[in-house]
Amino acid sequence: MVKYIDLDVAIQNSNSAFLKKMPKCVISLLKKIIHQDEMNRILNKYEDCYGVDFLPKIIEELQLTVQIEGEENLPADGRCFFAANHPFGFVDGLILTNTVGKKYGKLKAIGNDSFLLAPHLKPIIAAVNVFGSNPKAYLLELENLFESDSPITHFPAGVVSRIRNGKIEDKDWQKSFIKQSVKYNRPIVPFHFTGRNSYLFYIIYLIRSFLGIKLNIELMLLPYEIFNKKGKTIHVKIGKPIMPETFDNSKTSAEWAQYVKQQVYSL
Repeated sequence: MVKYIDLDVAIQNSNSAFLKKMPKCVISLLKKIIHQDEMNRILNKYEDCYGVDFLPKIIEELQLTVQIEGEENLPADGRCFFAANHPFGFVDGLILTNTVGKKYGKLKAIGNDSFLLAPHLKPIIAAVNVFGSNPKAYLLELENLFESDSPITHFPAGVVSRIRNGKIEDKDWQKSFIKQSVKYNRPIVPFHFTGRNSYLFYIIYLIRSFLGIKLNIELMLLPYEIFNKKGKTIHVKIGKPIMPETFDNSKTSAEWAQYVKQQVYSL
């Protein structure tokens, strides 16, 4: 069996002294928390499935029931940005890409380069490093993608929702997708996911924020959150496309990004 996910190797290859000092018993516990063996089992089971063919297999494995409202708002021409809030970390991305892929037969997802650990996803991932600078190859790939006819899925927050101002929501959305919408004449189709991660995820976030720890420890729980959604119903609502000409000079790109975020949450 191929070991696609290997926490030991990931820790050794990381730049974190904190992670490298962790006792073996803690690492063993983390392997169980992130369902390392289960993830590798699934990835090996569907080793011959790639891209849009792989997505429904994972939805089936997780026994997810997906209830979508507003599918009629998906335009005939998929040359759009499909932008969503990011409450889950993976399951929302899985459903977003599967919905778009099923409609148009193809897509590219702007996603964390860590997803490339699963070669099954490589055909649909336009990789970015959300925690640092991006290599020129990544930036060139993105420019070529924006110019293409491919549908693009995107989480403009860049990171998973946290507790903010007493409620769980995205941080301010990044402005780049507004600029690209205007430059490449791509409408933005808003998606809203209802739901949250476990309380444990947010408690760890609050504790490490209180202690001033910059390392996003709670992200280690995201694989756990995948299996925590197993057998659940996920509610999604799709809004009407927002045309590029909407984004005029009455607001800055950053302000328009928050406007689109508000439209998503109003769904």
